Amino acid sequence: MIVQANLVIGADGSTTFHGSSKGLSSAVDRERFHKLRQSAQVILIGGNSARNEPYAKTPTRLIVVTADKNLESKLGNPLAEFWNEAPLGVIAKLQSEGIQSVLIEGGVNLLKPLLRAKVIDDFYLTKSSKFDGENKIDLADLLSGYKLFLKEIVGDEEFCHFKPER
Repeated sequence: MIVQANLVIGADGSTTFHGSSKGLSSAVDRERFHKLRQSAQVILIGGNSARNEPYAKTPTRLIVVTADKNLESKLGNPLAEFWNEAPLGVIAKLQSEGIQSVLIEGGVNLLKPLLRAKVIDDFYLTKSSKFDGENKIDLADLLSGYKLFLKEIVGDEEFCHFKPER
């Protein structure tokens, strides 16, 4: 199974801007984001992403990792399933179902244990030039155990592709 992840951050390490990652994203970033989605059988997100991002409609099956039983009625996505499981357990369960490709779209709390276990094969990161966002992360800590595979600069954004160090 191929596990990919996609994240956009601000220049200051912020993962949200005015409460959503959408404020950090650009048209080029969204184009890349939608291209990644084309090959995914399953999109995986955490509860905070489901609450704060536009996930009412997705092109494929959406797994929301959350203990919030009220989130299902709020999201309104007919392709969404709500699993109260640890991230590594979710990946194992999807693999046992025969799923071939998963795209993790957030958030950081969902990503951390999967990155630590080097379960993510391809980690795509957009570094926006925006500052003064919220929920800042330590990127070096998050990507410990991963190496830069490819970097492209478009305008004032960096598009990075990381792979696990093996």
